[in-house]
Amino acid sequence: MLNRTFLLLCVVALLASPARADDLDRLISLVKAVGPRGAGHAEATSAIAKLEQTPAGELVRILAAFDDATPLAANWLRGAFEAAAASALQSPQGLPLSDLEAFVADRTHSSIARRCAYEWLVQGDPTAPDRIIPGMLDDPSAEMRRDAVARLLTEAQQAEEAGQPMQALALYQQALTGASDGDQVETLAQALAKLEQPVDLVQHFAIVTEWQVIGPFDNHELVGFAAVYPPETEIKLDAEYEGTMGPMNWTRLAAEPQPAVTDVNEVGKFDLAKLTAPHKGAVSYATTEFISTQDQPVEFRIATPNAWKLWVNGELVFGQEEYHRGMMFDQYAARGTLKQGRNRILLKICQNEQTQDWAQEWAFQFRVCDLAGKGVVSADNPATAAK
Repeated sequence: MLNRTFLLLCVVALLASPARADDLDRLISLVKAVGPRGAGHAEATSAIAKLEQTPAGELVRILAAFDDATPLAANWLRGAFEAAAASALQSPQGLPLSDLEAFVADRTHSSIARRCAYEWLVQGDPTAPDRIIPGMLDDPSAEMRRDAVARLLTEAQQAEEAGQPMQALALYQQALTGASDGDQVETLAQALAKLEQPVDLVQHFAIVTEWQVIGPFDNHELVGFAAVYPPETEIKLDAEYEGTMGPMNWTRLAAEPQPAVTDVNEVGKFDLAKLTAPHKGAVSYATTEFISTQDQPVEFRIATPNAWKLWVNGELVFGQEEYHRGMMFDQYAARGTLKQGRNRILLKICQNEQTQDWAQEWAFQFRVCDLAGKGVVSADNPATAAK
């Protein structure tokens, strides 16, 4: 009995003792190995208990591990980091503020880890935002950029209230260069419009407004979402197919120009019901060619009140079988990859048979952006990113 009690006390002491610097890599590796359905869970749990005791001087090593961690492992690591950071904050030594600030400044690290480092840095040094945020207007982190834009927006509004319209204009325009979130861009566009400097939101967001379109195919009784119609197996723009209204050909169509629109939910909207016909129980396909200057990870962002599917270069990226739940800017975001050169994008947009007034919209809004939301344009048409 004595031996068992002694052994238990040793295990408890081991788990509670701080992780040695030379042991951190092993512990982090155990956490990174955690997988779905409980894989590696026990080992990671033990490792987390040790990592929560990480000395303040080694905290950024946990953050650096986010760079190549899975989202699941990153969540575990964040919990360990925050527990260790909370202890450091309350200790006489305090947080390693210079290390955290240097980590935030290093844009090669994970945006999630950098934001985590920033939030703890601010707890230890409330003056940090004044030094850091003004330089984040072009940051790869969407959250950091948002803070930088918000700061400039406040300054611009204050200048306008003080009767300094030219200074306000310059600040609004500067803020716009970093803005990618719909609400901020809309606020900036409205403010600039009042100062007689309208913003081309189609160009700013790189919204694709020109497509080759074909339809309608059948979606009566909702058969169309799962059905495989010819555009899903081949893109031949000179082909003719049989649809619900007879023979069909691809037709080049463009969203209506909206140079003065500041509502991000409306700008660049491709209105199938208006541009083709208000078909019900119908499927239409829209395709465009996107030329990328390099291999790059991107997000394909779509807004639509209709069921939809997206293919890039023949590979299904994502789809959503849902009807008439509203339409808002950047409603859906699906990550994918563009290869250098020509990429073929195909959208399938399905309309059901509901007859209520609120169920008549058949439209979409589509753009390509980087992982932080900044528009990516097609090399052949930088003004609209469309072909």
